[in-house]
Amino acid sequence: MMRSPRRPFRLPDFDRVITAVDGALRTLFAPASSVRPTPGDGVVTGSLDEAERRLSGRLMRVNHSGEVCAQALYRGQMAVARDERIKALLERAAREETEHLAWTERRLQELGTRKSILDPVWYAGSFAIGAAAGLLGDRWNLGFLAETERQVESHLESHLERLPAQDGRSRAVVEQMKRDEAQHALSARRQGAAELAGPVKLAMRLGSKLMTGASHWL
Repeated sequence: MMRSPRRPFRLPDFDRVITAVDGALRTLFAPASSVRPTPGDGVVTGSLDEAERRLSGRLMRVNHSGEVCAQALYRGQMAVARDERIKALLERAAREETEHLAWTERRLQELGTRKSILDPVWYAGSFAIGAAAGLLGDRWNLGFLAETERQVESHLESHLERLPAQDGRSRAVVEQMKRDEAQHALSARRQGAAELAGPVKLAMRLGSKLMTGASHWL
């Protein structure tokens, strides 16, 4: 029985390596910017007591770390994507996630709360996971994107239930992020995303819980 020839191993394109390093440095150390107005700019936030301000700050820190992870995931997937259509979809989603990064970063400053000290760890791990998903093929790459966004949408819904009712600015940011994540998942499914196996989805949920739990406090 004849075996199909294996594809020769190729080192990543030098340009892609430079792009990946630049993306990591920008995400972790440069102020993020947004083309769209920050949600909640015209919303009057009610007075928050110290406990409410602290809760909002911790929840928004978790959301900021989630956006750091999203940047890394998409950049890892883009680094190995084969289909230019898939790469364009990932790039478009990554641009919106950059806006989410800017919105959450600004809200952290307004609440007087710092970013998570573990963000570099989350970035490195998420980039590796994204690249591994991309190497499985474009349908699985899209499937990973769709499931990630579905879980993030659910996570953001839980934060809307926990944020103080009078913290209108934080709530506006989270609500817009939730709408964007749902659209990313829908776009991935329309492009032919594969359905991930149950154990893979469970592993993703467990990894998400680790990140959100640690970032809440650190």
